[in-house]
Formats: sequence, C-alpha cells, structure tokens
Amino acid sequence: MPLSPEILSERIAGLPDSKRLLLGFSGGLDSQVLLHLLAGLKGEHSFELIAIHVNHGLQEASADWGRDSDAVCKALKIPYKQIDLKIERVKGQSLEAQARNARYHAFQQEMQEGDVLVTAHHQDDQAETMMLQLLRGSGVSGLAAMPELAAFGPGHLFRPLLDVSRSDLESYANTQGLRWVEDASNLDTDFDRNYLRHNIFPLLKQRWPGVGRTLSRSAGYCAEARDLLEVLAEQDLAAVINRAENTLSVPGLAGLSDARARSVLRHWIQQSGFSYPNSKRVHEITTGVIHAQIDRTPVVQWQGCEVRRYRDRLFIMPPLQFPSEGLVMAWNGEGMLELPCGLGRVTLSDSANGIPRERIVRRRLTIAFDSSGLRYYPAGQHSSRSLKNYFQEQGVPPWQRGRIPLLFAEGELLAVGDLLVNAPVDTLPDQNCARLNWLK
Repeated sequence: MPLSPEILSERIAGLPDSKRLLLGFSGGLDSQVLLHLLAGLKGEHSFELIAIHVNHGLQEASADWGRDSDAVCKALKIPYKQIDLKIERVKGQSLEAQARNARYHAFQQEMQEGDVLVTAHHQDDQAETMMLQLLRGSGVSGLAAMPELAAFGPGHLFRPLLDVSRSDLESYANTQGLRWVEDASNLDTDFDRNYLRHNIFPLLKQRWPGVGRTLSRSAGYCAEARDLLEVLAEQDLAAVINRAENTLSVPGLAGLSDARARSVLRHWIQQSGFSYPNSKRVHEITTGVIHAQIDRTPVVQWQGCEVRRYRDRLFIMPPLQFPSEGLVMAWNGEGMLELPCGLGRVTLSDSANGIPRERIVRRRLTIAFDSSGLRYYPAGQHSSRSLKNYFQEQGVPPWQRGRIPLLFAEGELLAVGDLLVNAPVDTLPDQNCARLNWLK
C-alpha cells in the first residue's frame, strides 16, 4: 500500500486515548520514515511524541548510530532518549532473541499507564515472521504473526506500517530526502530472519512478485481464525473451570474432542501465567493425565510449570519444592517461624478455642511435615482418626499433604497447619488457648 500521512492519521485516530506515543527509533529506514510521519502529525492529534533509541552494544558503530539518532530528533524538535543495554549471553537462546527481549523489556520500563509504543515493522517483516513461524511448525496463533495493535505493559503496542512494503518506505524516504543508518548485522545470514530475507525471499519474488503482500494477507486470515478459535476455547473453558481454585474438570475435558481439549489447556495454561509446553507435553496431559485412573495422581512438568491431577480435577502450579525427608524445626513458639521451600511462616496467637496453653507452655515445640501414620482426636471425641483419612475426606491433594506444617510439643501432635487441632480432651470455651496461624 502506498504510504501517506493521511492513512497514518486515520490509524492514530483509532488508537485508545493516549497522550504519549513512544517510538522505538533505531535510526534505520523504517523508523526514520515513521518518525518523519509522526512528527508531521503531532499538531493534528495533540500527542506527545518521544523517540527511544536502544543501544544493544553489539556493534562497533552503535555509538555513532546513537549520535545520529539524537541529531535527527533535535532537528525535528522531538524529545529523544537513549537506553544502553548489556546483553548477557544465555546458553541455548539466540543472540537475536535475547536482544529483542531485552529491547522490549527496556521499552516497557519507559512506559506509563496508557502509553502507546509505536514500532516501524512493515509488510516484509510480517511476511518474514509468518515464514519463520511456518518453518517452526506453529499453529494459527503463530502464523497470525504480528498484530497491528496489542496490549503491552501498561499500555499498547502499535505497528501502523504492517501493510506497507519496504520498497514503499524507501520511495517515501527518498522523496523526503531522509537519511538512515544501515546495520551491518542485518547482512549476517547466520540469523534465521536474515537468511530468509537475503537468500529465500529474493527467489520467491522472482516467481511470485507479490509474495510479501500475499503472506501478510494469509497472516491476517490466520489472525481471524485464531480469534474465532479463542472464542470457542473461552466457551469451553468456562464450562470446565472452577474459577475459585483455577482447576479444570477432568470429565469435562474428556468430553471434548482432542482439538478442543488442547485449545482449553492452552488458554488455561497461558491465563495462569505459564508458558505453553511443547506438543509432547501436551500429548502427555491429554492422554496420560486426563485419561488416567481416578486413583492415580499423574504429573506433567516443563520449564517453570507443572500440571497435576487429583481425583477429577486438574491443577496447575509452579514446580513444587518439598521439605527434606525427616525435617524437624525447633521453635520456641514466639514470633514468626520461617518455613522452608517457600511455604511461608507460622505464628501462635491467642484464641478463644484451639490448643490449650497448658499443652504448650514449658514444652519443647517443633514443626515437622511428615504426616504418614499420624492420628488425631477430633474435638469432643475420645477415639482417634487417621490423618490420611482426614486429608482424603477434605480433598487435600497428596502433593500438598507433605507441605503442611505440623506443630508438635515433645512429640505430641497439636495442630495440622491451620486446618485442625488435635484435641484428645474437650476444650472449654473459656480456656486460655492458642491457634497456629499459617501465613502462606
């Protein structure tokens, strides 16, 4: 699509109300053109425009690019800020991805509530992104590539040039007499995107000159399909989720087709704040977990997350840590006791009922976690019951049982977290009592 200020003006008018636009400004062709256009529209739309240049420190010429970018902004009377980054290499992650993640994190740190980050991604970038996702075996969400407008940090990310080709940007820049920097790393075909740009797309354009436009159009169709699938997934999720517990009904999932169950799982996992696992892990959930016998407690783990089953519910959580076997913590019953494995803290407080103080004072108190074989006396009863049976009746999942702090006095069980008090004799309401508080 030919580039014009009028088209960009219409798109800015459709943005959520915002007084600040932050432009990711590299000094290259794309961002130079967008800066020039936005600078000309400031008066019409009354927004504050700030150019942010991120120096990754990966090129010898990066300091020169920063100075050039500053000079351009001064000539246009646009506020300019440079952020200098130091990229720490992470094994197993591409330098390209690390730099991108660091750059967007830096942008997000600069944003205020309601700000719009504007980037100059264009039609050729969109086609490359779709091709990369296709080669990675992505589904429709990946093939939808980059949206024009998306929630980002405390505001939005806006890409107004996605239907504008690089050749149209060059034509505009030449007509306006703009100058831009060339990043030598963009020629390095060791990077996947550069390999496609310099080796693959030129061949495709020889046979299909409009390949960038058609791939971008296909990305739009994939975005529509994704949106429709998300509506269906939200409906299915609403039918099987317990919002209070953030758990899923196993029978409900089992009643869906495999494709719809996978879609529900994807939404649930991502809405819970975790990364979506690879197809192998998803298959383990849909087969080995959902269709396991009801007395089994299977678990599927991947980086930063695990999905567990108990009875007819699926649970999601960060990887659990468990206190070391046989751990016993001495405690004087005063102040707060910090528990291991991120389990929080415990305190004792006065209470009208609970643990009689006479069972606490001048006795050696300990906190332990191993409940196997323990028994307790329900209040007002003279016969004991198995703690395991109590957990089963209350629906406490097995993996939680070994993480509940147990209060003992010289080997006598007094309390099971904040769930119950071991009461071998009746406790009168006016007795001086204490209660174990578990601050998770």
